[in-house]
Amino acid sequence: MTRPQKQSGRALAEHLNPGVHEALTLRYGHILPGMAETISDVAYGEFYGRPGLDLKTRYVATIAALTAQGGQTRPQLKINIAAGRKAGLSQIEVAEVIWQMALYGGMPAAINALNAALEVFEEEDAK
Repeated sequence: MTRPQKQSGRALAEHLNPGVHEALTLRYGHILPGMAETISDVAYGEFYGRPGLDLKTRYVATIAALTAQGGQTRPQLKINIAAGRKAGLSQIEVAEVIWQMALYGGMPAAINALNAALEVFEEEDAK
């Protein structure tokens, strides 16, 4: 991986999830050195930064997948809903993506995800 890709991945990570690199380093760096770099540089630089889909579409797919996986993904779902909002998703679009997953992940998973979305929306309103 070249240095410019790493920088663009970190810049994208910081734009969508301010402080994510530092938070991961502080939380996990002592037991998993390099984890923050992998997420910032690879997940954002090599996946979210790829050509072919815009960020908004990538977040539709991410929110759908995390919703269908169920309640164990709640922390990641909230982070990705917030990032999806920064990428241009409306509250209605987030809710519709989640509700569509009721067919694939079940009603409980969709309802739990809707509750997570409402928390994100409330946090946005509080700012």
